[in-house]
Amino acid sequence: MRALGHLVAHRSRLGIALIVLGLLLAAYGLLAYVVLPTLWTHHEHQKGLAGLSMLTRTAQGIPADPMNVGLVGSQADVVCAMHAAGWYPADPITFRSSLKIIGSVLLDRPYPDAPVSTLFYDERREDLAFEKPDGKSADRRNHVRFWKVLETGAEGRSVWLGAATFDRDVGLNHYTGQLTHHIAPDIDAERERLTAALMAAKVVEAVYEVSGIGPTLNGRNGEGDPYFSDGEIKVSRLVEGCGQEAAATVALANPPIIDLKNMLWQNAVEALRQTGTLARAPE
Repeated sequence: MRALGHLVAHRSRLGIALIVLGLLLAAYGLLAYVVLPTLWTHHEHQKGLAGLSMLTRTAQGIPADPMNVGLVGSQADVVCAMHAAGWYPADPITFRSSLKIIGSVLLDRPYPDAPVSTLFYDERREDLAFEKPDGKSADRRNHVRFWKVLETGAEGRSVWLGAATFDRDVGLNHYTGQLTHHIAPDIDAERERLTAALMAAKVVEAVYEVSGIGPTLNGRNGEGDPYFSDGEIKVSRLVEGCGQEAAATVALANPPIIDLKNMLWQNAVEALRQTGTLARAPE
């Protein structure tokens, strides 16, 4: 009888343990896959972006650069603002421009408006592309592609989403073997660099964040290059009219949970950098 009692008690404890384990797993699943993703998704300043994809693709359909910047304004406002910030429109890809970019890299000579490869969003190639050289040749450069995603956004003006990255060198595509640029992994640094350039040019009335791809530590773009990001898109509302200047730039606040997420992310990234796991952004 005593042995039977021990067996019943053991099975009872085992049953309770399994129930507790099941509850913990359910709580984890709810928190990790429902609650936190919902809390960390915000489009309060531009609600029309909710539900849109935040990832570009290559011509082969391979996931490519994520959206990390946004502009609000007409196409003329966008072009004027990028010019004011010192960014050049990229040349179209032709046989001649391809030869020029190869010569720029091999001979270490400038090509400030070198072409960028075509990416697609919602099955459309980029509407606009800009770049800013870093050094003498076209192997290192800041560049961004923009797509108009909303004809009329929350401010009554067009909304553009862009994928901004830094080309650190030239090499072979990890997936196709084609000659291509390789990006620096810290795409948030390029987002901040472009936003700062626009603000310095005094063409930004307001700046705010909306959710992009979400926190990503081990992303891969269309060339197979790694990247990491806090998953936010930095949106700049541009002044209206070419040649106009903003008196000041207003920074619109995030929900507190987003600021908490960004703080935790920055601390985690810095800790990983200290261990050498993540590379620092190019100066």
